[in-house]
Amino acid sequence: MGFHHEKYYYLITLQYLGFRYHGWARQPGVKTVQEQVEKTLNFIFPDVKFKVLAAGRTDSMVSATGAAFELFINEKLNIDQFLSDFNINLPPDIRAIDVKPVSPKFNVIHHAEEKEYHYLFCTGVKPHPFSAAHMAYFPELKNVELMKEAAQFFKGEHDFMNFCHSSVAQGDTVRKIDEIILEDNTVYTANFFPEQSWIIKIRGKGFMRYQIRMMVGALALLGMEKISLDEFKGYLDLTETNHKRYVAPSSGLNLYEISFDQEKLN
Repeated sequence: MGFHHEKYYYLITLQYLGFRYHGWARQPGVKTVQEQVEKTLNFIFPDVKFKVLAAGRTDSMVSATGAAFELFINEKLNIDQFLSDFNINLPPDIRAIDVKPVSPKFNVIHHAEEKEYHYLFCTGVKPHPFSAAHMAYFPELKNVELMKEAAQFFKGEHDFMNFCHSSVAQGDTVRKIDEIILEDNTVYTANFFPEQSWIIKIRGKGFMRYQIRMMVGALALLGMEKISLDEFKGYLDLTETNHKRYVAPSSGLNLYEISFDQEKLN
């Protein structure tokens, strides 16, 4: 007769610098955030069964200040001790900032209500090389004010077929952008950042692969005057057939925060 192991469920908030990782999801032969998280958990709990499930899969080189994953484990955690042990043994570019027990009915994917992403970029004189891990450099930008105006056209519900990876473009490509704003960056600072940089803040329930980077890419093409505002609008309302696709660099993108249905947490 086998022993019954009680399962415990935890929501863990994670931060990481994505520059040297091939995204969140485990893949053969490359370094990923999930691989490092699971390797660390295996070290801390060598004889305990566990599973991790992420609220969102970031792409290669994308960073996070508010990513989240659910830990299913056959051992009750001492929260403070676990947080300390976990952080000491994780690589220096990954950090857990919060651990909380959740209900067995909680699902980290289905109960994520909204995600906020930030995209950083600069133009002008080439910035310090250390900036490359945090922001994109668009040397040909001429018109950021037009980009600010055009960003507002993304707000609301649209068919984003022209703004996603070709592998998902044949499915349901309708998504809703709750809020989008392009403004001077005052959120992230470093003494090696350029004097002027900009941030695009985007909030919505969910995004497709490459969606945000292709939205930023279209805005950048507009700011470089490589497409007109009418062409830009045509990409969004699907009337423009000569679509110039540009996927903005992944290093400028940051998963800033995930909001969860609070009633489902407990």
